[in-house]
Amino acid sequence: MRMNRIDEAFKKVDRRQFLPIAMRPLAGLDRALPLGHGQTNSQPSTVRQMLLWLDVQLGQSVLDIGSGSGWTTAILAHIVGEHGRVYALERIPELVKFGMDNCKRLSIRNAEFFKAGPIYGLPEHAPYDRILVSASAREFPIELLDQVKVNGKMVLPVQDTIFEVKKLSGVKTSMVPHSGYAFVPLV
Repeated sequence: MRMNRIDEAFKKVDRRQFLPIAMRPLAGLDRALPLGHGQTNSQPSTVRQMLLWLDVQLGQSVLDIGSGSGWTTAILAHIVGEHGRVYALERIPELVKFGMDNCKRLSIRNAEFFKAGPIYGLPEHAPYDRILVSASAREFPIELLDQVKVNGKMVLPVQDTIFEVKKLSGVKTSMVPHSGYAFVPLV
């Protein structure tokens, strides 16, 4: 079931629509593509794998950190369905607008975009069922744990390792590392 919803979302949300015009002919390549401002639209196979680990369900609330062009936000919006909600967070104002415009053009109504502030995450809408981070932190951003529900999950890169984190209680987590990945830095 999980794989089917992810595959359905990938088919429904055309990556080409979330790239700068000059990059659109390359949309079918399984590689990260530049968005400008030193940021990228992530490699599709990596996004798919992160979504499998994240295990997003219908109706959930998801925080999408490093939303860039809005592509992962749109995919997540499709997966959570009309009763779910996606909060897209991006630090670069031009990309906040680009992502928002891309989702608006495709009539995505269950996603909201925010410019990132000085702290990690978006605590004013927490707690979230799931948190996806699409840029690499230098150190594990511990403050995100306070923003995920008990039994919620986060998937986030720290340096070259993607961590699959499940919050088991207010203080206890389980972490599964997946090494060998490269991301732009979380700015």
